[in-house]
Amino acid sequence: MAEEAPYRRIAAEIRERIVRGELGPGDRIPSTREITRDWGVAMATATKVINTLRDAGFVETRSGAGSVVIERSSPRVDTVVQHGLPPRAGGFHGSAEPRPRSGDTELTRDRVVRSAIAIADTESLSMLTMRRVAADLGVATMSLYRHVPGKDELIQAMLDTVLGDDPLPDEPPPHWRARLEAAARQMWHTFAAHPWAADSVSLTRPQFLPNLLPYSEWSLGALRALGFGVDEMMHIHLSLFGHVRASALNLSEEMRARDDTGVTNDEWADSHGSEIEALLAARPERFTGLRYVAEQGFDYDIEAVFEAGLRLLLDGVAAAVTRQEVSGDGQVDVSVL
Repeated sequence: MAEEAPYRRIAAEIRERIVRGELGPGDRIPSTREITRDWGVAMATATKVINTLRDAGFVETRSGAGSVVIERSSPRVDTVVQHGLPPRAGGFHGSAEPRPRSGDTELTRDRVVRSAIAIADTESLSMLTMRRVAADLGVATMSLYRHVPGKDELIQAMLDTVLGDDPLPDEPPPHWRARLEAAARQMWHTFAAHPWAADSVSLTRPQFLPNLLPYSEWSLGALRALGFGVDEMMHIHLSLFGHVRASALNLSEEMRARDDTGVTNDEWADSHGSEIEALLAARPERFTGLRYVAEQGFDYDIEAVFEAGLRLLLDGVAAAVTRQEVSGDGQVDVSVL
């Protein structure tokens, strides 16, 4: 007899914990990262575990909570608990399509995109599949393709949507620094609200999305008015954008680590403090800077690091503007100074 697929075995173990009551209604089940760590499997396998449990009717997605056990009053779970059987054809042993829910037959592109955003927000982008979105909407997977060609196009639509939900003002601030600051902070706030979005934006292969283009125009328009050439414009623009994106990726990683371990960044640092001190004490003459920071203490705050980095970058732009004024290079629009 062929060995049972790892994802089915893990799903069965988590299912038994639910049936025994170890995981009750509303409890969060292990995340994909916890599954990869505790069972020693790949992320793709962990994703299959979550999808299998969801398809069988044991868990559902809740905003801000991820995948949680559904209420025992659900007929689907009652059937499983009483008879130990999958709630419908497919379940743990197949891939049957979900049946449309009452009132959910009116499918639109916006509903598909919004469902995908909710899944990515609560569970991460790695959990997003066309089949998962279809299950959330209670429709057949193939019906989604009438609205989006595929997953890549779906992610682009999701990114454009979240940027459009909180757009830049119609009129940019008149001063170049205020304009660049406003654009950077606006994108930062969008990425903070939707951690997956930063990973979906490319620096090397830019996406020409209707709600992303204004960010580039705010930056490049202000820099052009300052008299910078195209190379300087792009270097400054990409450095600012790269700082926002990198900061948001750090925020996303910290949020995932906190969800997976239940340990905050400060708690992690406290628990590893003795190890760090031992390493520094072994070579005190070599790590003078690190020893000073360790002795003084540093409250790591990603938001504060983002703001400090943004300030330093803009100070650098201001210094470059001054150099142009002294040398007389470029045609400066004094209205933006």
